[in-house]
Amino acid sequence: MSHIVTISTRITNPAAVAAACRRLLLPEPVLGTAKLYSGEATGLLVQLPAWRYPAVIDAQTGNIAYDNFEGAWGEMRELHRFLQSYVVEVVRMQARQRGMAVTEQQFADGSIKLSIQEG
Repeated sequence: MSHIVTISTRITNPAAVAAACRRLLLPEPVLGTAKLYSGEATGLLVQLPAWRYPAVIDAQTGNIAYDNFEGAWGEMRELHRFLQSYVVEVVRMQARQRGMAVTEQQFADGSIKLSIQEG
């Protein structure tokens, strides 16, 4: 049986953040405070490719603080790739905890299909 799922993402799992960074070959996230153009933010610092400032994840609230100056200091597609990888890693972790197997298929357009099977 197949299902289509729509996901609204809140970033609350630090282990999945780290796994998403490894998946995308990004530096490991570190807990800290980052100076953004218009202030500071504290949380898990994720350095996205070609971004001037890191994305700062508050795992308590699930919110992400970032400043990319409408694309001039970093392309949104990099944040979207990170969010997609985060969701994939959360699904994989939760499926494994329930004893399920996950297979992954990546498509040329960047989309990813996950198939989850019991046992």
